Amino acid sequence: MAEGHVIVIGGAEDKIRERVILSRFAALAGGQDARIVVISSASSLGPLAGEMYRRVFGELGVQHVAQVHAVTRAQANDDTSARLVSDATGVFLTGGNQLRLSSTIGGTNLARAIAERHRFGAVIAGTSAGASAMSTHMVAFGASGGTPKQRMVQMAAGLGVLPGVIVDQHFQQRNRLGRLLAIIAQNPSLLGIGVDEDTAGVVGPDMVMEVIGRRSITIIDGAGSDTDAWEVRAHKPLMISNVVLHSLPAGYRFDLRRRSRVAAPMLRALDGAETLASS
Repeated sequence: MAEGHVIVIGGAEDKIRERVILSRFAALAGGQDARIVVISSASSLGPLAGEMYRRVFGELGVQHVAQVHAVTRAQANDDTSARLVSDATGVFLTGGNQLRLSSTIGGTNLARAIAERHRFGAVIAGTSAGASAMSTHMVAFGASGGTPKQRMVQMAAGLGVLPGVIVDQHFQQRNRLGRLLAIIAQNPSLLGIGVDEDTAGVVGPDMVMEVIGRRSITIIDGAGSDTDAWEVRAHKPLMISNVVLHSLPAGYRFDLRRRSRVAAPMLRALDGAETLASS
């Protein structure tokens, strides 16, 4: 069986009106037959965050929604939590504090159950902090600003569901371009993904990401870049050049393995119609 989809959400996703992002997650999890587990460990709201998503998914027609709010590593290692996830067709990680999430569940039975369900076809989604924690390397915290600077961001280990990338969220709304550039300057093998609010990247088993939602995803490719990051003193601006930057709104797709944009079927159809109209 192929791996499941991964959905990285920039936070503040629509929960009331069209609910495009949450509807896509519910559909990929199986619609009415879905078995969803909401993990709210990152949230300072406690079980209330999980309850909110349980209600929303119920309104979307999902009949089986459970919640896990593990706040200690002992709870995350408890077999009850892992068993809930082991039967899930969809796992949803709420927002909050990604360092709290990774330090609480990283390396536990709960984290292993999430990874196993993903390998066997379950869709794994995370919003805000939950999105950051999807990658192997994770933004723990950092400063805002458009200029990359030394030591403006702290890295930590994520859950590793989406390898080879670094995900940042609330991207345009909190002016996080500089810190993502700083990360890529120091880790050019990673692909930087900055996700705006009410926007998501839906990554299929083929590692092609589709953008959905109201705003855009910024992708930073530093594979061919040059930088002086290794010699810049603390908190000083650093140089990074020859970066490839993509800004993709809804409907566009990007191959994370090949690091290249691919034409979405809907956009190809529109291009063809415009060609015919102008000929």
